[in-house]
Amino acid sequence: MLSHLAVLQVVVPLLAAPTCLILERARAAWLFACLACLLSLGISIALFMQVEASGPISYALGGWEAPWGIEYRIDALSSFVLLLINLVAAAVIIGANSSLTAELPEPRHSPFYVLFLLCFAGLQGIVATGDAFNVFVFLEISSLATYALVALGRDRRALFAAYQYLIVGTIGATFYLIGIGFLYSLTGTLNMADMAQLLPGLEEQRLVAAAFAFVVIGIAMKLALFPLHGWLPDAYSQAPSMATAFLAASATKVALYLFIRMYFEVLGQDAVNALFPVGKLFLLLGAIAVILASLAAIRQNNVKRVFALSSVGQIGYLVIGVGLGNALGLQAALLHLFNHGLIKAALFIAVAAVVCRVGGSRLEDFRGLGRAMPWTMGGMVIGALSLIGVPLTAGFVSKWYLVLAAMESGLWPLVALVLIGSFIALFYVWRIVEVAYFQPRDGAAVSEAPLMLLLPLWAMALANLYFGIDTSLTVGGSEQAVNFLMGSRP
Repeated sequence: MLSHLAVLQVVVPLLAAPTCLILERARAAWLFACLACLLSLGISIALFMQVEASGPISYALGGWEAPWGIEYRIDALSSFVLLLINLVAAAVIIGANSSLTAELPEPRHSPFYVLFLLCFAGLQGIVATGDAFNVFVFLEISSLATYALVALGRDRRALFAAYQYLIVGTIGATFYLIGIGFLYSLTGTLNMADMAQLLPGLEEQRLVAAAFAFVVIGIAMKLALFPLHGWLPDAYSQAPSMATAFLAASATKVALYLFIRMYFEVLGQDAVNALFPVGKLFLLLGAIAVILASLAAIRQNNVKRVFALSSVGQIGYLVIGVGLGNALGLQAALLHLFNHGLIKAALFIAVAAVVCRVGGSRLEDFRGLGRAMPWTMGGMVIGALSLIGVPLTAGFVSKWYLVLAAMESGLWPLVALVLIGSFIALFYVWRIVEVAYFQPRDGAAVSEAPLMLLLPLWAMALANLYFGIDTSLTVGGSEQAVNFLMGSRP
């Protein structure tokens, strides 16, 4: 069984999805989904430990060895990202039943679990597979499930948000597929490790540049990189709250993982920058995203949209780390990928708890909740402090590494940018804190969130504190991934 863990990581949620559809009772479907996610979490921990101890794991589907067959390859980078996805999925699914009871009619609960598991399986497949076309297959599985998850929202605007996301996502997937088609025509293989071996000796550099351009634009749409981020605020604000928590913490992170994989391992950072100044472009777009998205978040009156726009700004930090091009910058990007996933999981689960009791996520809905829902708001404040980058939180660690990477490159304006972005984040977070703790509650009394929502909320909140103090797993895992990527090119 241990030799099959790489494929079981994807197969478990993929097979659990139709089973949830068969189960008639919503609670039974939820319990089965919880079992599948917890089992998948155990597999991801085992894979992470196995890779750390003995190096990359290769699994040939159907016994067909790469490059002829589809290879699942779990290395230092993929095991690090899989661990994040599974931690978030386990937390979200545990609180999903309580949240959905308040937001959706019961007949929609089972379809939610089916779509959630399909999206979960698709995201894990993108990370686990070593085949470029197989990435596209899993990208479509996760995307189609995501569109439907967004459309499940109780407001009619959810349908428009899902349609908008569908259009952008389809264009992005098409661009990615065209790029992969170019690479296949050049190399005659779809195995990413095999591509990495064959591309350096090719003379058709213009076609390589065109292929990379298509791949980058396609992934950038999925990543919600400025200015291709227009779909994200509507999708996050209109989807069911727990769907938003999962997508915000995992989907854009997987898109960044895919870009890092293609940029550093398959095509090669030096070869790409010789054709196209990707690093400089990412530094520019990331800096603009940090400032403009953070300023836009200040003007929002819906807390979901506040945190959605903050995600666009945080994606800016991620691509800045990649754009710096040095080992420390890449490590900062991977650290923030992991830490920001924990941050957004905590924040959006807290919002889900508020929606469960109050019925909305507008800023005025938070009035007086500091006293009425102290445990919920306490968890949200911890997540918000980590978002700002306060010391002893996970967010501080990744931003500190980004500052060190900028200083190593001599780019002092980026150091100032990180400080300015954190200062702006303090503004839009303070608006929520001020309303919750310093304005009286009007109307009927509000009770604390259900225990099954508080447990995952505080698990994510405490994770933000723990990984801000003990960084051995995150710093060690990201460093191992960087060493693998920097030494992966021939």
